[in-house]
Amino acid sequence: MDKLNHMVNKLTVSVYVRGECIKRKVTKILSEKKGEGFVDTALKILISVVVGALLLAGLYTLFKDNILPTLTQRINSLFNYAG
Repeated sequence: MDKLNHMVNKLTVSVYVRGECIKRKVTKILSEKKGEGFVDTALKILISVVVGALLLAGLYTLFKDNILPTLTQRINSLFNYAG
């Protein structure tokens, strides 16, 4: 029975210490007065998505109008030979 009490006490102390560590971390995070918040992060993500979409649209237009017709013409002229 003494061994069981020792294990229970050790477990109780361990859980208490971990709880205190978590409590300190949460208190530290909540008390920080850093300038970056959720709105800033969301704005960065939104700007990245918009710039990426514009870049992809530009590349798609470039390939559709300039590169693919020229490539098709070159391939046809490569295989279209007479004798």
